[in-house]
Amino acid sequence: MKNSVDVSIARPDTNRQASLVAVDCRVHELLLRQERQERTTLKLIASENFASSAVLEATGSIFTNKYAEGYPGARYYAGNEIVDELENVAVERLKALFGCEHANVQPYSGSPANQAVYRALLSPRDKVMGLPLPEGGHLTHGWAVNFSGTDYQRIPYRLHEKTQQIDYDRLRETAKRERPKLIWVGGTAYPRIFDYAAMAEIAAEVNSYLVADIAHISGLIVAGAHPNPVPHCDVVTSTSHKSIRGPRGGFILSRNEDRYQPLYHPMSKHNLAKRIDRAVFPQLQGGPHVNIIAALAVALHEAATPSFRTYGHQIVRNAKALAQALLERGYDLVTGGTDNHMLILDLRARPLSGKAYAERLAKAGIITNFNMVPGDRRHPALTSGIRLGTPAVTSMGMRETEMVQIADFIDSVCRQPDDQEVHASVRREVADFCTAFEVPGIPDP
Repeated sequence: MKNSVDVSIARPDTNRQASLVAVDCRVHELLLRQERQERTTLKLIASENFASSAVLEATGSIFTNKYAEGYPGARYYAGNEIVDELENVAVERLKALFGCEHANVQPYSGSPANQAVYRALLSPRDKVMGLPLPEGGHLTHGWAVNFSGTDYQRIPYRLHEKTQQIDYDRLRETAKRERPKLIWVGGTAYPRIFDYAAMAEIAAEVNSYLVADIAHISGLIVAGAHPNPVPHCDVVTSTSHKSIRGPRGGFILSRNEDRYQPLYHPMSKHNLAKRIDRAVFPQLQGGPHVNIIAALAVALHEAATPSFRTYGHQIVRNAKALAQALLERGYDLVTGGTDNHMLILDLRARPLSGKAYAERLAKAGIITNFNMVPGDRRHPALTSGIRLGTPAVTSMGMRETEMVQIADFIDSVCRQPDDQEVHASVRREVADFCTAFEVPGIPDP
């Protein structure tokens, strides 16, 4: 005889197996609206992409329910044998794809991953070199309003005034003068290839850790469309979404041993890999998001396929085609073009701010983000630029021909920024244009 169950406790207000639409029609409506937006607009934000249905399935799986504080084989909760196997799968796939010695898949995102690096390698007030935010860097690379700029001494390195690319000679001079303990290489708005070998030489000359932030370009690296920093860097950090098309999370790659341990950490009992792991847990985080680790493992499986390699190279070809089309229409681009997945429109010669143009483009169904440009005199909340990226539209199956059409859409709006009829017309054209392509992870209406 079955025990009686208090249904009011087991099933508080809804059937536990009920669908979202049955449980919460308001959130379901918002979900449908978001799906429609993503089917009918051009997602040109460089940090966004479309995760596959398989990745989304893993993200929304019952792995959400499991608490797994600790690492495989050393958990603080029972019942984690399957989770241990899952995390090991994700770690081994990362190591195989990037050719690294150690990987940690527990960071909640890119910024926590970067924070863990600071904890593992530095002491408060140590010197850190990074590319400033207005010149393409990231908040966590030593920007003033971020913990990295308040808890550590920030030493910026600059772009060449004419080329707007990293000035490696000047960087070397600054590094020799300042002797930073850590040098960041990476950014959020730098459209050119990073010379990891040159950075490694400079870092070695001043006994500095070299850390690459590849959040934007991890998918390009896996695809062979951008150099791999792993052979040159002590540590590499990344988000797990963006160009690698995974869930919203992060990971850290590193060497096992610390080449500077006798110099900077002579009393430590732990090697570099262990210090990274300890910085993530228990110093910064508690239990990892197991569902995200599962989804990352799926994304890494997808990234190991020949089709993903084709995809990564097509991202770059599309970005170059979009850049060329915009140049032909009279637009200025930071550095004059691109070598990766993004391009930065420099709108200082035009009447409105980057924010104003981004808002008008959004009304026309072209989703971008306003962005600072080198030498920008506008407030960061306004800016003089727009950042464009091709990972998402490439995931939809678009190629170089479509980039020319997208440039025409952008040009129509930006040439007539106050003509709402033009914007409405472009919005209809964009919606029709998008219907010819499938959106990964989103069911057909």
